[in-house]
This record gives sequence, C-alpha cells and structure tokens, in this order.
Amino acid sequence: MGRVPKRHRELIDAIDAVVESYDGSKDIDSLESAALPNRRAVVEAFKQIQSALFVGFYALRPLTQDNLRLALTEHLHPAYEVLVEQIDRAVTYEAKRGCPMSVPDGWSEEAVLILYRRFPQMRRCLAADVAAAFRGDPAARSVEEVVFSYPTTEAITAHRVAKVLYDIGVPMVPRIIAEYAHFETGIDIHPGATIGSDFFVDHGTGTVIGETARIGDRVKIYHGVTLGALSAERGEQERAAGRPRHPKIEDDVTIYSGATILGGDTVIGAGSTIGGNVWLTRSVPPGSKIFGRSRDDEGQSQPLKP
Repeated sequence: MGRVPKRHRELIDAIDAVVESYDGSKDIDSLESAALPNRRAVVEAFKQIQSALFVGFYALRPLTQDNLRLALTEHLHPAYEVLVEQIDRAVTYEAKRGCPMSVPDGWSEEAVLILYRRFPQMRRCLAADVAAAFRGDPAARSVEEVVFSYPTTEAITAHRVAKVLYDIGVPMVPRIIAEYAHFETGIDIHPGATIGSDFFVDHGTGTVIGETARIGDRVKIYHGVTLGALSAERGEQERAAGRPRHPKIEDDVTIYSGATILGGDTVIGAGSTIGGNVWLTRSVPPGSKIFGRSRDDEGQSQPLKP
C-alpha cells in the first residue's frame, strides 16, 4: 500500500476532528436529522401552493373553467402529499426533543385540509394585497408586474400560508416557509403576526414584523421598517407568554422607511403617518403625524410630535 500524501492525511485528520466535535454536549449536535422536516421539500410544497393561488399567472397552458380543476389538482395534490409528510416529521421531532404534541391520528392530513379550505378567503386577501400594491406604487405598470416581480407579493403570500399553519399549531413548517420568503425578498415576517387586508410593503428590503405584531387593513409600510419587541431575556419573554411583545398598527396607517416601532403596549392609531427613521416605544392617537425634522403642509419645520 502506497504512502498517503501529506495533504490527504491532513484532510483525514481535519475530518476526524470534526467528527470528534459531535460529542453530544452541544444543542447543535443532534444526529436525528432524519426526523426533521426537510427544508427543500417544504419550500417545493409552498411553490406548488403559490402557483395554485395564482394559477392564471403560473400556468404553462391556456386555462378555462373546463381545465381549471385539473390545473389546480396538478399543484395541490403533490403539495398535499409533501406537506402531510413534513408535518408528520415535525410532530415526531417535537416528541423526540421532549415536547410531545397531543394530536389525534390523521392530524397532519387535517392540518393541510384546513389550509386548503382557507384558500378562497386567502385569495380574496391576496387580491386586495396585489391591488393595494398596484394602487400604492405609481411605478407599477400592471397587476401582472406586481404578481411576478414585487417582493411584497411573495412575502405576503408566504405569510398568509404560514399563518394558517402557525395558528393551528403546526411546528417548524410555518417558520421554514417564512424564512424562505425572508431569504428571497428581504422581508422578514414572523408567521405569528396578524396582518389585515390590502397590505403593501413598498420595496421591502430590511422590513421586520415580529411574532405578535397586529396590523389592520389598508396599511402601507416601506423598506427598513421594524415592528419589534423591546429587548428581553428568554425567561422574561416566557413569563410574559400570552401578552403581545410587538406593536399594534391600526387601519389606514403609513409607515415610512427606517422607522422603528417597539413594544407590545405600543398602538399606532388609525389613519396615522409615521415618518422615516422615527423611533417609537409609545402609543400615538388616531390621525397622528409623527416625524423628526420635516415640513408640514404650511412649510413649517416640526419636531417629533408626542
């Protein structure tokens, strides 16, 4: 047997060191990956669902009422099979890590059926979201452009799907969908956030919406906006379970780029405008105009209003 080249020996030694680092003492040492949901499979299922929600935009052949059912089935049936398996994996993994879920047999199938039953309502919301983007951006040339190329469409579609699964208690899978959309669009929406109709994120890069944020109807926000929580240790957060940690945004609010609004007791009243780069940790009444150094309609410089 010939001599092993030095580089190969060094490679073998390096791999041995990595193997030894999996000593079971760290949270990331888990070797139970086969029980975890497969991220790629979840994302592929979401893409099938997205195509079904906008099938007229994604179809590869002309559609009519006669072949619509077939076209939808081609997307929804494989997505069903994949999601059922991945939800099963997520439930199994929860049990393996000591957090068993009390769910009946067939719960994964029922979870996906609940999601599918929400599609008509979801499509009405998405139609309003797309219309809000088209109305709210003079640069938009068509609804088709908004559906195909605007990050807000992909982000809110992923959110509305993930939110249903989150609300019925599906572990891990909703967050995979949300983080896929975050990676693709730069818009970070936790699946627990509650978002009303006619929602539009203009540009969107760097926007963050936290788990317990509550957003009303006809809200428009710009890139770099944060609807976040005041910093707290995990123990404190767990003690506050059940209380919102993120702000409430009422109907017809506009929030400009870079604004940061924090805290579960913070309410932005209906019809308010929040200026760019504003920092808020307190509520403001309906109809407020909050900004740093700007000009009002009469050309007067105004400081931050309470």
